[in-house]
Amino acid sequence: MDVDCQPEDSFKEDCVVHGNVKDMSLEAEAVVKDVLFAVDEMHVSQSLNSASDVAYINVETREGNRYCLELTEAGLRVVGYAFNQVDEDLNTQYHETVYSLLDKLSPGYREAFGNALLQRLERLKQNGQ
Repeated sequence: MDVDCQPEDSFKEDCVVHGNVKDMSLEAEAVVKDVLFAVDEMHVSQSLNSASDVAYINVETREGNRYCLELTEAGLRVVGYAFNQVDEDLNTQYHETVYSLLDKLSPGYREAFGNALLQRLERLKQNGQ
């Protein structure tokens, strides 16, 4: 499979993946890079088998809660309540974006994201004057 984008570009619509199959490990790396600033820990699982259609991400929220997330074309969902844990009986809702999932799971994420947004707006305001 040939990819015409970098992991950080994988959510952009102009990122073309040949064969119409996205590499979920690249998507997972992009997810981690995008929101790492707003959680205590986040990384792509090395012990759970990723494939072209699924990847697993471990995240620890600012509240100290640990989750194992599954990333597929359908979106992201919690599949376990510990790192590298997949509970096949867990039937959780898919979220289109990591932002909406973390917003639901972590008030600390919501606060960190809001603060980062305010800081960026303040820098834009200062640069514009």
